[in-house]
Amino acid sequence: MSIFEYNGSALAAMVGKNCFAIASDRRLGVQLQTVATDFQKICNIHDKLFIGLAGLATDAQTLYQRLVFRHKLYQLREERDMKPETFASLVSAVLYEKRFGPYFCQPVIAGLGDGDKPFICTMDSIGAKELAKDFVVAGTASESLYGACESMFKPDMEPEELFETISQALISSVDRDCLSGWGGHVYLVTPTEVTERILKGRMD
Repeated sequence: MSIFEYNGSALAAMVGKNCFAIASDRRLGVQLQTVATDFQKICNIHDKLFIGLAGLATDAQTLYQRLVFRHKLYQLREERDMKPETFASLVSAVLYEKRFGPYFCQPVIAGLGDGDKPFICTMDSIGAKELAKDFVVAGTASESLYGACESMFKPDMEPEELFETISQALISSVDRDCLSGWGGHVYLVTPTEVTERILKGRMD
């Protein structure tokens, strides 16, 4: 088993019309044994910028703390929040810095940039960025997530439709992966508000 699959995870981010949604499952496991069913995999950097970390849970928590530290330094120096594109470059640099002993994490970054234009990207454990205009996925359930998102995605969705689409994609995908699941956690972000919702899924 790959170290990336040790704890199990499913992450997806999807863009809509001046909004985005980022979703994850809630399971923390040790291989096939479930340890927790309310594990937080998505963290907010500021109101319009979120990061989800798939992979080894301990590395994800360490990396998140380092990124929050770097972002707070940026806020102090620049007196403004970081743009999503800038933050993606920061995450990439932090990961590449440790390339010979990497954090076993696959980040998914989603945010609203200039003019409330949604930005999403993912990268591998050494910071090679993959930008997308529709959706990005990560984690052990990524194969089934690709299929579900591909078939359900439509351009310029309104916030509620976007929430419904990413939720259905996540729930149907984790049912096909025994290392992720136990419900879902979705953030829907528009220029004016952030909505957080918990999804109930199969508990087996």
